[in-house]
Amino acid sequence: MDKIKLITDGSCDLSDEVLNKFNINVVPLGVSFGEEHYTAGVDIDNKTFYAKMKESAELPKTFCPSPESFSKEYQGEEKVIVITLGAKLSGTYNSAVLARDLYLSDHEEKEIRVIDSNTGSIGVGLLLIKASKMISEGKDIDEIVNTIENLKDKISFYGTLETLENAIKGGRISPLAGKIIGALNFKAIVQVKEGAVKPIDKARGESNSIKKVANNITASIEDTKDKILCLMHANCPEKAQKLLSIIEKTHKFDEVYISEVGPVMGTYTSQGAVLGAVL
Repeated sequence: MDKIKLITDGSCDLSDEVLNKFNINVVPLGVSFGEEHYTAGVDIDNKTFYAKMKESAELPKTFCPSPESFSKEYQGEEKVIVITLGAKLSGTYNSAVLARDLYLSDHEEKEIRVIDSNTGSIGVGLLLIKASKMISEGKDIDEIVNTIENLKDKISFYGTLETLENAIKGGRISPLAGKIIGALNFKAIVQVKEGAVKPIDKARGESNSIKKVANNITASIEDTKDKILCLMHANCPEKAQKLLSIIEKTHKFDEVYISEVGPVMGTYTSQGAVLGAVL
């Protein structure tokens, strides 16, 4: 059985416990508040990030890892799979590819495969879990990569945002759509698909918005056999529990993971968002 190293970037939003369980290596991303620069998960934690974002008059800026950061992780096993944040959302994929090309010029014996996830956060996380399981089962690198490429557009990924302000400022949602929803005091229901965050519905009040997220998720899957449910919250764990309780009234999953939205996606979702994805 070939040893395959699995690498991702810090946008995957999986907890340390899950990363360790599935032997996933992380290249961290950065976030800055004006002249203050931080490496997410290294010198700024989620709690501090959300507190600083609440106090900041301007939207924090995120920046992708350097090719050198990826090159360091490429050391080790001769075969490497990298699954990154979607190329439409970040330059992280391009950085990983550039690092691969430079690294292979001096290490021809290596095999490094870089996958554009075409999604973000827990969407990436779900693909990583699937890839890790296939590595543990002894699947070869071609089968794993082909499977992940086929699965990445089949993720059911929905959420509700407390506010659209950050998503609009960051260019993730159009200003017109955001203003219409915000003016009516609705909470946006969004879908993450094809590398973009798209408002697809709206709801008045927290309970209604969470119910709509749950309904969208459950309506998109025929059964839960071999499916994994991942839930995320932006500094609001009680909302994730509410979402889980609604989903579990009709659908039971063998595997459920709950984690917190980190600084990368949290910059655009803002505090109070709750997201759910199934694969």
